[in-house]
Amino acid sequence: MDYQLSVRKEAETDIAEAFDYYESCRKSLGHDFLLAVEASLNKIQRNPVLYKEIHRQIRRVFINRFPYGIYFVIMGNTVIVIGVIHARKNPRHWKKHQ
Repeated sequence: MDYQLSVRKEAETDIAEAFDYYESCRKSLGHDFLLAVEASLNKIQRNPVLYKEIHRQIRRVFINRFPYGIYFVIMGNTVIVIGVIHARKNPRHWKKHQ
């Protein structure tokens, strides 16, 4: 099955904030973060059911090399990314994105 990918504005904001943080740490580290996010989104889009439900139909994949998780739900043939959250944040933080 082919899945469409939809990234909510809240998740885009999460990504932008993390990008800004990593760019402030080291030039081009933010770009490395974006590449890692893109790779994870591609994996999700190819086979979202591969990732375990962690809470009420919400699934998570961790981003390689960076301590972030991408939280998403599957609705029909659409994968909706609801948040991109640092692993040290309270896991309930994603609820504000619902």
